[in-house]
Amino acid sequence: MLLTVSAAVFFGIILAVMLRQKAVPFGGALVAALFGFYLAATGLAPAISDAITNLVHALPGAH
Repeated sequence: MLLTVSAAVFFGIILAVMLRQKAVPFGGALVAALFGFYLAATGLAPAISDAITNLVHALPGAH
């Protein structure tokens, strides 16, 4: 069975772990989250999404 997880959930989990381990301060995480939120509302969002999708498909073993 193949389990798929959205990129938002994946990066959210990574961010939560980083915050818990104090690898990134709360202010830095907030700025990064807000940057991603506002970037998603720009015209660059489809190009970024396509680039990430192509990168994942280029990885060996990725479907």
